[in-house]
Amino acid sequence: MLTFIFAFLITYALFSISGVLFPADLSYYASLKKPNWQPPAKLFGIVWGIMYALISASVAIVYTKTDGFQEAAISYVLILLINYIVNQTFTIFEFKLKNLQLAFVDTAVVAITTCLLIQATIPYSKFAAWLLVPYLLWSCFATLLSWTIFQLNKKSNYAS
Repeated sequence: MLTFIFAFLITYALFSISGVLFPADLSYYASLKKPNWQPPAKLFGIVWGIMYALISASVAIVYTKTDGFQEAAISYVLILLINYIVNQTFTIFEFKLKNLQLAFVDTAVVAITTCLLIQATIPYSKFAAWLLVPYLLWSCFATLLSWTIFQLNKKSNYAS
């Protein structure tokens, strides 16, 4: 149980770090044209907090079942690492670089790697794989939203 808690907390901290290092520029985000179906901005932090908890639980299950990833396939670890990196770079693309096109591509890669991560998780735990399904659904929604915001702001300075 301590191994699970350790893996959960480390994973949660790692997934949360970009929000600390590169906080959302709310005035910039408010200035963007957005679709009327976009959820309220405050909801994003809540949803991502829940997603990070589900991701962390899934990773902790696999970590525990594979003796600290020692028995995990390299493909699982590689997909997890790629997913983590692209997940983290979104805040850089969206709020530091203010590049809506890169932010859209990033969200699409997050969705694709999340799908691959679910498939790579199944051999270790079907439950851990199911914990990632909300992340996949949210990532797909985020991709659609990101694409729409990119298209709505294409002619402005924000869509570099």
